[in-house]
Amino acid sequence: MLTDFYTLENYQKNDDGNFLANIKLNENHKIFKGHFPGNPVTPGVCMMQIIKELTEEFTGKKLFLKSASNVKFMAIINPYETPNLQLQLTVSETDEEVKVKNTTSFGETIALKLSATYKK
Repeated sequence: MLTDFYTLENYQKNDDGNFLANIKLNENHKIFKGHFPGNPVTPGVCMMQIIKELTEEFTGKKLFLKSASNVKFMAIINPYETPNLQLQLTVSETDEEVKVKNTTSFGETIALKLSATYKK
């Protein structure tokens, strides 16, 4: 859905089943021309979509957002200043759902925390 918005640079699955992903935002994406001209900010809904897409990649399942809680946007993500983001995902599955706890950061700054439940 977010064609050319970001690149998954690399990821690893830890022994405890958690994932650590490094992405790079495309600072030239057309979304940033309108959000906001002269002061680009990564839209929160786009960050939520990235988390969903990464979870789909890691689980190999097509997912639909069922609920999101504890969504906290803690820092502005400017694609020119901080295009490289690290996402920590704790993923747990049942037969019908996938639950994810995410922390997104750049450097030492936490930009987003989110807990979501997806329907398979």
